[in-house]
Amino acid sequence: MSWLDVPADTGFGLANLPLGVFSTAGTARRTGVAIGDLVLDLAAATGDPVHATGSLNAFLSRGPAAWAALRTQLTGWLTDPAHRGTVEPHLVPGDDVTLHLPVEVGDYVDFYSSQAHAENLGRILRPGTPPLPPNWRHLPIGYSGRAGSVAVSGTPVVRPNGQHRTREEPPEFGPTRRLDVEAEVGFVVGAGSPLGTPVPVGAFAEHVFGVCLVNDWSARDVQAWEYVPLGPFLAKSFLTSVSPWVVPLAALAAARVAPPARDPVPLPYLRDDEHPWGLDLTLEVRLNGTRLSCPPFAGTYWTGAQQLAHLTVNGAGVRTGDLFASGTVSGPSPDQWGSLAELSWGGRQPVRLADGSSRTFLEDGDVVTITATAPGTDGSRISLGEVTGRVEPAH
Repeated sequence: MSWLDVPADTGFGLANLPLGVFSTAGTARRTGVAIGDLVLDLAAATGDPVHATGSLNAFLSRGPAAWAALRTQLTGWLTDPAHRGTVEPHLVPGDDVTLHLPVEVGDYVDFYSSQAHAENLGRILRPGTPPLPPNWRHLPIGYSGRAGSVAVSGTPVVRPNGQHRTREEPPEFGPTRRLDVEAEVGFVVGAGSPLGTPVPVGAFAEHVFGVCLVNDWSARDVQAWEYVPLGPFLAKSFLTSVSPWVVPLAALAAARVAPPARDPVPLPYLRDDEHPWGLDLTLEVRLNGTRLSCPPFAGTYWTGAQQLAHLTVNGAGVRTGDLFASGTVSGPSPDQWGSLAELSWGGRQPVRLADGSSRTFLEDGDVVTITATAPGTDGSRISLGEVTGRVEPAH
């Protein structure tokens, strides 16, 4: 119970306490905590200059003990009426704040870890052949993205230009005709690892602070032409949107579940029998207000812990603020698919919207919103917030 009047269905109750970076009119960026419809100004409430840097990086670099201590302190402040006089003056209405990119992203890696999504794309793009590449069940496939293109929710999605080819015609240059959404879950690194030192699956929570939502916008026609042999490049690097609130792993304790059974058994460095990090998150994808799908994250084949282990097994280090994402989340049924490429089956089956219009891929003016919830430790549903973007015409 809290002395603060928190709406019962908020999603940002005491079981959550996500961190973000905000500002108000005429003030500098600083760290905040979402609680109900309010934001607690941590810089003012704690007096610790680490929360006045305009980024979570400096605080996250302090490591798990500091993360746990802050969470304990916040819970005490918000449950003990004795602290009300100290805390209440630093609560800011959520409608009065502007939210910013929560971390300075050093490196960005995107994986391809949903079996349903990978199989769907395989059937769409390579009909008559095995839908999964031979290595897919042996390792988390991924690519290194462009950190400088990671932006906070609400950043305009300018339709990218690039090369694309129709059938066997020579390639042409121009705006993508197949702009797509990718509903993903992102993991934010808090404590780095030294170069040359792999991070084992069991050390996941010692390095990853929390979770956010990701939309890794994709130009499918550009991707189809450029991805052989080295993978995504311009089709992905124009923008990756992230939600502004980072939900701590500690808030997701009740959401931990066993991941799907793996066949074949992974190599030793990827085995997670003793450290399962499946997460029971339910995503929702909306286009212009119409709900397209509800992808379930619990069925993702490779977990965040395995992704981090694979990312670092060759000796690559991670740094505070690094972001790695799951890849598009999809379930086995059409109402659980996390991209328009799947929902329209490669553009061959238009998706009907509530206003009577239809889509195969995104049009200028379209607004995509991805949200997610998870079970909280107090029996509530906690929110991961939302990541949203409006498509604007190509420059």
